[in-house]
Amino acid sequence: MTLTRRMIDGARGVTARSLMKLPRPVLRRLAGAPVVVNGRTLDPEMQLVLKLERLEGPAVETLAISKGRVQLLSSARLGGGNQPIGAVTDRSIDGPGGPLTLRFYTPHGLTGPAPALVFFHGGGWIYGDLDSHDALCRFLAEEAQVRIIAVDYRLAPEAPFPAAFDDCWAAWEWITTHAQGIGIDAGRIAVGGDSAGGNLAALVAQHAVHADGIAPAFQLLIYPATDFLELSQSRSTYAEGFYLTKAFMDLAEENYLVGNEDKADKRLSPLHQDPTGVAPAYVVTAGFDPLLDEGKAYADKMSAAGVPVEYVCEDGLIHGFANMVGIGSSAPRAVRRAAAALQRGLS
Repeated sequence: MTLTRRMIDGARGVTARSLMKLPRPVLRRLAGAPVVVNGRTLDPEMQLVLKLERLEGPAVETLAISKGRVQLLSSARLGGGNQPIGAVTDRSIDGPGGPLTLRFYTPHGLTGPAPALVFFHGGGWIYGDLDSHDALCRFLAEEAQVRIIAVDYRLAPEAPFPAAFDDCWAAWEWITTHAQGIGIDAGRIAVGGDSAGGNLAALVAQHAVHADGIAPAFQLLIYPATDFLELSQSRSTYAEGFYLTKAFMDLAEENYLVGNEDKADKRLSPLHQDPTGVAPAYVVTAGFDPLLDEGKAYADKMSAAGVPVEYVCEDGLIHGFANMVGIGSSAPRAVRRAAAALQRGLS
């Protein structure tokens, strides 16, 4: 009998989920001595996830990008599990670089014109796709009772900056223009994403303030990357050992910015632009994440500009927790809090 990748992933997923169901004291013993940095204690579930990851083999950033994409998708499927959803459909629209695929998620029981979230996946602008964040989108849709439209934007190095932003903006314009025909309430459309996707969501929200179109009603920013210009302290503090590494971020930037782009470009660093007038936001960071400081800094900057912001730091979690909705309890609880904020923001 030949073992397929999906079968192997399924077996690993069962093992991980079984471990996470153990009593908390047992989890703590398996995880090892508590890890404390800057007064925060790493959640034992996250500590165990990191242990399991080290057993998986070489880090994604040490592989050729094509192989890294396969490995990242495998890990995402393991962490996401099988999430129920009312309906999922794909459709293609004309994008700046050719056909652009959108994936529509409709939760059980939702009918008629409904609020929606336009979602941009993370992955450092070089990894990730509709499948890598499928479980997260299903989870958010069901928990928040909103439609979600995920965007399969182009990736670097095949399509470097500004291709990702151009695709995301094109998708935003198409969705808001066609809202009525696709069952969406045009006045209640949010924009969101995780990590690199959070960067793109924040940029779309900023661009919409100055564009002749419909601005988002809300932003859902999950540990967003907001700064290409300066390195925050958290990028050094958590550079190694907490899933997202300096090597990963360097690889992402090198491939996304292949030329001599101006890092102050309005399509790159939300933290260095004026956020006055952008949509209200829920910004969530992880306590053990290199992007912690810049996520908080952008939340603070929006708040100082008069934007209603709810900022939450999930102190014990790591970057990538949003892709762990299928294992343990800590990450699902955090994403459930984000979904509740999205529901409030669009109600």
